[in-house]
Amino acid sequence: MTSKAAEITFDHVTKRYAGRDAAALDDLSLDIPAGTFCVLVGPSGGGKTTALKMVNRLVSFDTGDIRIDGRSVRDLPVVELRREIGYVIQQVGLFPHMTVEENIGTVPRLLGWPKTRIRARCAELLELVGLEAGDGKRYPAELSGGQRQRVGLARALAADPPLLLMDEPFGALDPITRFRLQTELRRLALKRLRDVQLDPASPNDPGYRVSLDTTARNAVSLMLEMKTDHLVVEDDEGDVAGVFRFSDTGQLL
Repeated sequence: MTSKAAEITFDHVTKRYAGRDAAALDDLSLDIPAGTFCVLVGPSGGGKTTALKMVNRLVSFDTGDIRIDGRSVRDLPVVELRREIGYVIQQVGLFPHMTVEENIGTVPRLLGWPKTRIRARCAELLELVGLEAGDGKRYPAELSGGQRQRVGLARALAADPPLLLMDEPFGALDPITRFRLQTELRRLALKRLRDVQLDPASPNDPGYRVSLDTTARNAVSLMLEMKTDHLVVEDDEGDVAGVFRFSDTGQLL
């Protein structure tokens, strides 16, 4: 899989648990296009969590298939599969012996990112989810429930996964905090540079170039990685459309 958004296909998937008459999922077929939000709604015990866990093979399925960008999850090495999928649950599941920064950097470390890149990504995500830079040195036990939930979200986003699975991650939060996190996540994932009022740019600007379809998240990550305060944005014809500056990120939140 690549770092771009990925398509998920459920193809006549059935799952039965031992000792139960009814199937947890019965002949589920569903196409979720890349880069879109899909919400599973239903009563407790309706199979929502089972469906999510089958995507990253935390739960096996009996018949049918689940494919990511055309590849069956059964054909993907399980470690590779899970590192490419962000997963957020209501219970958060932070490592208590690690600092917030270490928790957020878990997958990037496994992927071999340089330490400087991991630190920059952690700083970016702490700001995004509304935590202070100093919170990175704290431990989960020192945080409130809402703060731990924010760290869980940041950890899931850390390696810029093509898929993000969320199992009632905001259910335990107060309504105001829940609304803010949902709003921030939706804008971060879907807002692109074509949605920003760009500054004028010189056609000869030597800055790093990206397309109008680059997401805000990827643009900020790239600026941190390249140690620059701006990117040159090109339109669909390859002409310079303008400059996106680090300070412009606030337009998208």
